[in-house]
Parts: sequence; C-alpha cells; structure tokens
Amino acid sequence: MGEAPTWATRRLSNPNPTSSDHILDFQTAGHAAVRSPAISTALIVLSWYLSNIGVLLLNKYLLSFYGFRFPIFLTMLHMLSCSFYSYLSILFLKIVPAQQIQSRRQFLKILALSAIFCFSVVCGNTSLRYLPVSFNQAIGATTPFFTAIFAFLITCKREPAGVYFALLPVVFGIVLASNSEPLFHFFGFLVCVGSTAGRALKSVVQGILLTAEGEKLHSMNLLRFMAPMAAGILLPVTLYVEGNVAAITAEKAREDPWILFLLVGNATVAYLVNLTNFLVTKHTSALTLQVLGNAKAAVAAVVSILIFRNPVTVMGMAGFSVTVMGVVIYGEAKKRSKITTH
Repeated sequence: MGEAPTWATRRLSNPNPTSSDHILDFQTAGHAAVRSPAISTALIVLSWYLSNIGVLLLNKYLLSFYGFRFPIFLTMLHMLSCSFYSYLSILFLKIVPAQQIQSRRQFLKILALSAIFCFSVVCGNTSLRYLPVSFNQAIGATTPFFTAIFAFLITCKREPAGVYFALLPVVFGIVLASNSEPLFHFFGFLVCVGSTAGRALKSVVQGILLTAEGEKLHSMNLLRFMAPMAAGILLPVTLYVEGNVAAITAEKAREDPWILFLLVGNATVAYLVNLTNFLVTKHTSALTLQVLGNAKAAVAAVVSILIFRNPVTVMGMAGFSVTVMGVVIYGEAKKRSKITTH
C-alpha cells in the first residue's frame, strides 16, 4: 500500500523536548539514558523507511514480476490487515487511547473518506503494474500541487503568490521526467496521477469533515474505522472487476505456497507504514515526517532501480530531482507564509 505518508496525524506527546514522554531518568541513568531516546528515534525512522519502501517494492514485485495481477484484491488485503492490526494494537496493546464514532453523521464522513482512500490506493497499486517505482514516486511527489488546487477549489483558500510559484518546479520536473521515461505507459501514468490527486483530495476533505471538536480522531483510530469500511467497499469491486480472485489465489497457493508468505508479509508491511508514520510524528514532529517523505521518494527510486534494473535516462533523473527540489521549496514557502500570517 503505497499510501500511507499523507494521512494527518496529531501528536499525543508533549512537543516540549523535556517532556517525560521523550526523556526518562536523565539524572539517575547518566549518559546511557541520554543516548537511549536518540537510539529509539533512529530505529523508528529506520523502520519507517524500511516499511514505506518495502511495501512499494513488494507491491511492484507481486503485480509486475510475480504475476499476481489483482491490484484491487491486493488493496483489500491491505485493508483487512490494517483492520486486524489496528484493533489489536489499540484495543489490546493500547498504543493510543481508543475512540468511538459518536454519531451517524461522523460515520458517514468517515465512510466518504474511506471511498476516496480506496480510489487513491487502488490507483496507486494499479500504476505499479505498468510503471517503474522510480517514475511512480516522481509522480507521487507532486501531491502538494494537487493539495493546493483542491484547497483552493473546495475551501477557496488562497495562498501567497510565492507559494504557487514554488509549485512550478514540481510540475516542470514531472513533465521533464514523463517525456524522458523509457517505460512510460499512458494508462499507468493516468492512474498514478489519479492516485496522487486522490491522496491530496483526502487530506483536504479530512481537514474539512473532521474538524469539529467532538469529531476529531487520532490517526490510528481513524485507520481502525476506515480500514474495514474500505475493505467492504472493495469486496464487490474486486469480485466484479477481477472475478473469483480468491479461488485463483488458492490455486496459485497450491502450485506455489510462497505466494501466501508474500501476501501476508505485504499486508503486514502495509499496516506498519501507518504505525511508523504515527511513531515518527510522536517521537519527532510532523515537519520531520514531511522531510523524511521528500527524501523517501528519492531513496525508493534508487533502491528500485538497483533491484529491478529498470532503465533510466539522465533527463528522467533530472526531472525527478527538479520535482523533489520543488517540493522542498514549496514546503519552505508554506512555512514562511505561515510565519508572515501570524
């Protein structure tokens, strides 16, 4: 599930670095205790990278190389996995306080978000059948462009001119990368753009629908509610579009039991993407998660090229670099505009 880095999260811990949530027993444990939070944070960031890049590579391997050509069914497995692990981690392990849906109105809002989420993730997984991971990540890096468009169209929120100008390199870079991509596939490109737009739309709609004080949900609780709804939405779709995929998968498993390990592992890593998103934000900040996301696109592209050996061009890599740099410039422009506003 290559979705995951754009979900809104709210920190549970005190952002103050002297908070006991972050630093324990400094005076009694000496230097070892000082190093411990840093080591824990480094391990969490490493886990975030491994899970985010791992789910991308596993999706690509299953859909393009292994021959498991059922992206909707694969996404449904991701949702079922997220449902199971979310209930386990919240209700039994209590990693965050459990929240409940308070009204039918809130339920319908979450259902609407689930539908947008389904569209985005299915499109993203489908695009991996046709596009290299490197190009997929280049397109995904344009999420801020679509977020700015939807924020303007839906909420009429205007940004300073400098923020919009900062988006020009993002668009220019992806145009350059598209024209230079040796394995360009038009349908794959369209569904990848659809996935990126869907991810941006979800973030904007979520900010509108779940802003009332009684309706705010922690990201992990939101996942606990959205995942089973998304699985329910995807079940009839996969049966209609992909046929009796469960029977086909069972037949494949009889021929090669390895596929069961791949599917279970892939679905588990899809949940870990969401869990590590939360942990990185809790132990660092939302800004750190954004910076890591920018770097992740480049790291995932390089790793995928080394593993899958897909051809690349100098112009294509230059376009990707321009897009990533454009995202960084856009983030800085947004930050400066907020400081100016306040």
